[in-house]
Amino acid sequence: MSAKPPKPEKETTEPLLGPRFTDALSWGAELHRHQVRKGSDVPYLAHLLSVAALVLEHGGDEDVAIAAVLHDAVEDQGGQPILDEIGRRFGARAADIVLGVSDSVTAKGALKAPWRDRKEKYLVHFAEASADVRLVSMADKLHNARSTVSDLRREGPRTWDKFNATREDTLWFYRRFADLAKTLDRRAIVDELELVVRDLERVG
Repeated sequence: MSAKPPKPEKETTEPLLGPRFTDALSWGAELHRHQVRKGSDVPYLAHLLSVAALVLEHGGDEDVAIAAVLHDAVEDQGGQPILDEIGRRFGARAADIVLGVSDSVTAKGALKAPWRDRKEKYLVHFAEASADVRLVSMADKLHNARSTVSDLRREGPRTWDKFNATREDTLWFYRRFADLAKTLDRRAIVDELELVVRDLERVG
């Protein structure tokens, strides 16, 4: 018996992602062009693309996907002026989501508050955040946790040396975040996050 031919990909008459998303990809790549993932040679754009993919896979629309691509731009590439530019280019909704997932809006190179203080405030804000902000935040943490698990399996405990926080603080944050997400959201990404955080706790 011959195998059934694969079903064609479903297409729509209207574009799901238009020129605004393409512009966000291009600008995000430009903003982060000199940035790599901690302790690696991997272009930072890989993380931004992964977070955007997770957002789209879990129901995010174009505005949320744009915010996913630009979710670290304010923290890493210029603070308030970058946030203002996101609003100008992509609208208030995308800018509000980026602000909602940023734990700092200080200017590039400026001294930030201590890591633990920022994460404590982030958790408080996450508990009150919109569904859009929660989705981008969960996608971000999911991809970061997956990457850390992969690094731990390949490189062992020295993986923790590249972080600004200790192993204990990092595990504390991921566990608190995953537990909080379970009380706030019913989307499938919450279950994925819980599984990866468990892996992180076991491997780490």
